Amino acid sequence: MRAFTELYMRLDATTKRTEKLTALESYFRSVAAEDAAWALYLFSGRRLIRAISRRRLRSWAAEAASLPGWLIDECYDNVGDLSETLSLIVPSDSEGCDASLSQVIAERIKPLPQLDEGEQRKLVMQTWRDFNAPQRFLFHKLISGSFRVGAAEKTVCQALANVAGIDAAVMAHRLMGKWEPTAADFERLCDQASAANDPSQPYPFYLASPLEAELESLGDIADWQVEWKWDGIRAQMIKRDGEVFLWSRGEEMINEQFPELVAAAKRLPDGTVLDGEVLAWEDGRPLPFHMLQRRLNRKRVEMMLFQDVPVVFMAYDVMEVEGADLRAYPQDKRRARLMQLTSEFDANLMTVSEPIDCESWGDVASCKQQAARNGTEGVMIKRRDSAYEVGRKKGNWWKFKRDPYTIDAVMTAAQRGHGKRATLYTDYTFGVWHGDELVTIAKAYSGLTGDEIREVDRFVRRHSTDRKGPVRLVKPELVFELAFEGIQPSERHKAGVALRFPRMARWRKDKPAKEADTLESVQALLAQVEARQ
Repeated sequence: MRAFTELYMRLDATTKRTEKLTALESYFRSVAAEDAAWALYLFSGRRLIRAISRRRLRSWAAEAASLPGWLIDECYDNVGDLSETLSLIVPSDSEGCDASLSQVIAERIKPLPQLDEGEQRKLVMQTWRDFNAPQRFLFHKLISGSFRVGAAEKTVCQALANVAGIDAAVMAHRLMGKWEPTAADFERLCDQASAANDPSQPYPFYLASPLEAELESLGDIADWQVEWKWDGIRAQMIKRDGEVFLWSRGEEMINEQFPELVAAAKRLPDGTVLDGEVLAWEDGRPLPFHMLQRRLNRKRVEMMLFQDVPVVFMAYDVMEVEGADLRAYPQDKRRARLMQLTSEFDANLMTVSEPIDCESWGDVASCKQQAARNGTEGVMIKRRDSAYEVGRKKGNWWKFKRDPYTIDAVMTAAQRGHGKRATLYTDYTFGVWHGDELVTIAKAYSGLTGDEIREVDRFVRRHSTDRKGPVRLVKPELVFELAFEGIQPSERHKAGVALRFPRMARWRKDKPAKEADTLESVQALLAQVEARQ
């Protein structure tokens, strides 16, 4: 546990990728394979299930520290992170535990969900006595299912590839397959001679970067292919060994949510992997994204939803044909092979994203402005000679999104952030006017500069009107322009609408609160959006 804690602290203390790589490589080389496997599991974004409730942890910490519960809550409000709060409050003179990460998980974390409350308390209390404060902090993160680390998965993949002596793209592909946090699987991942043999294994996705420069900076438009940017679920359709596997970009198999797409893909030749988008689709055009959400996170899709939310797989790239990896082929050649496969498609359930005929960059700009009417997010711009890369590698694939929707809203409440933002009020609640009342419309925490965040933090501290746990209600004086990608009706929100991906576009210091948008104007925007769709 000492080595893992030291690694976490080293990663948290730097923003430099080279230093993170060095720390990760040193750890992977120096610890036992079972410890390295668990660290890789956690650093890859996978989590242990929540082993114990926060309420119990708070109660036991208050007991161990001989403090009243309200004081624990006050400390939490000031620190901003429960795991850190409890690690500081619980008394212990231990210099730390020498047990390995795999031992801690096997002996102190995995057993917790199976124990009754009394046995849970006994094990947690003993762990607090055995661990020092940094180790207790990580223990709390692990048992609460909230563990996160300041290293991108791409960096973790590169570090492991360096240790194994293989190409990072090969390692990324291996990590996309089935593996468990065991010594055997870790050694298999690092084995230079091993080959993927799981037919369901997807490839790492190639991710486009937002285009912020002028279109003309890309050079001759003849070197580029332009397509619509579809607003659905990025997915890979895999047909191998007679079986079909549909993977989302979030590395979840979604066969059960879209069984009709799986059935349609059985017509594909063996050894085929397509990259594309799952879309809610009707009468030759996409339906709003919130319709597609009704099909997600379900173990079983009712027959009614097949009719209410029809779907299509929109293919725009091919990564494997007849078992051969085509990712190194140029975009043009992959597109030609994709078009050869269309005869195998069920036209009602699978189709191809056709290129847009653009003769100038002005045509591309015009297409972006038409995107909302087409039910798309904008356009994709892909270099014709580009290979299919791994991750977000800039230069060859660009997304040129339509302008977001915007409204002006009043900040009504604030809450402290997490991690490095734990001492600042950075998470804000916004409302719009409904008569003389402000009705909550969204929450947002991104878009402001560091200086603006500190200025808002000072305002919150000086103009709080009430407190509800960690949330401070504030005087309704600050107006912000909120940008968002979509708007939809919602019965779960008091305002009756929900905004998709809201963020703060700018601080409207020029506008008094009384001039912010109204619920009526937001509903009018919703009507306009629905009319286009």
